[in-house]
Amino acid sequence: MTSPSTRLAELGLTLPPVASPAGAYLPAVRDGDLVWTAGQLPLVDGRLAAAGLVGEAIDAERAAQLARIAALNALAAIAAQAGGLDGIVRIVKLVGFVASAAGFTAQPAVLNGASELFVDVFGDAGRHARSAVGVAALPLGAPVEVEVVARVAAPAQA
Repeated sequence: MTSPSTRLAELGLTLPPVASPAGAYLPAVRDGDLVWTAGQLPLVDGRLAAAGLVGEAIDAERAAQLARIAALNALAAIAAQAGGLDGIVRIVKLVGFVASAAGFTAQPAVLNGASELFVDVFGDAGRHARSAVGVAALPLGAPVEVEVVARVAAPAQA
């Protein structure tokens, strides 16, 4: 079976640096074999890749691409707690928030960008429970934000 790090490379992707928190929180917290991420935005090189409401300034297809970027940032935060990408055993839950224009109801399609990345990288272990929520606004004017819960391998015993 191909490792997650190999699959990620085959997709032409690399894990970005873990985003620095913008407040009094951590990017991810590990408790036992679970890691919870803080909300992850579609940041590229420390900058928001796009801003605006989905269904107005940003169409659903572009928003799905942004959700994929946010998911990659979440993987970086989880990998930092798991000793690397290959320490991630399963994606358990994805919660996605979509800054939605009035009447926009395709939040699940937007979050497919994140969900599909997890399946591309982890295969069946990337399939997860999910919530897709429309909101009026997100931090920095981001169109999407994701939170992820993942199961990780036990740390090596010394």
